[in-house]
Amino acid sequence: MVLTSLGATPLDPDAPEARRWLLDELSKTEYLNAEPNAFDLAMEAIRDWIASLFEGAGGLPAPILTLLAVLLVIVLVVVGLLVFGVPRLRRRRRTLAPLFDDHDRRDLATLRRSALAAAAAGDWPLAIEERFRAIVRGIVERDLVRVHPGTTARGFTDAAALPFPEHAAALHAAAAEFDGVRYLGRDGSQGAYERLTALERDLSASAPADEWAEAEEASR
Repeated sequence: MVLTSLGATPLDPDAPEARRWLLDELSKTEYLNAEPNAFDLAMEAIRDWIASLFEGAGGLPAPILTLLAVLLVIVLVVVGLLVFGVPRLRRRRRTLAPLFDDHDRRDLATLRRSALAAAAAGDWPLAIEERFRAIVRGIVERDLVRVHPGTTARGFTDAAALPFPEHAAALHAAAAEFDGVRYLGRDGSQGAYERLTALERDLSASAPADEWAEAEEASR
């Protein structure tokens, strides 16, 4: 309770003075904290909307009303999952696995452009390296082989030879070219780059072997 001085404040204020007193009182913290926030207003709107759905349903038995309420909640949950849950799952799926020991997360299109640019500049070691990475990324994006930061070029081609047995020799040769220019300091060549480019084109147009696909399906 606030005590005021009888000499300082009139006990019978006029209209402007009374309005000022009211505004001063309502501006105090305890009144401001009691005001509904945006969340409260949203929940109130949802509550009113749900209540409006059941207007005129007072004659229905209580079990039926309860069932309708439960079904409505289920529908809202499903809608929420579709709107908010599925995009998050898709974003996680779009996260590219890192390639080899330098955690390369570039996508297939970027790797292809880099290989073409290096080839145009006559930088065959880089062109071979980038084209091999494009081969790896293309197969990984098709969910045919999984890689992790410790996967080697030879380890990858061993795994990729299972869905593509007809390309096993070319895959192993490509891994040798990659290791040669990346780790052994070899110069590479235009011919080696063109072989890797042809291999990537053939792999992208090839379906995995039926035996491998059937074994994968049975293991799931």
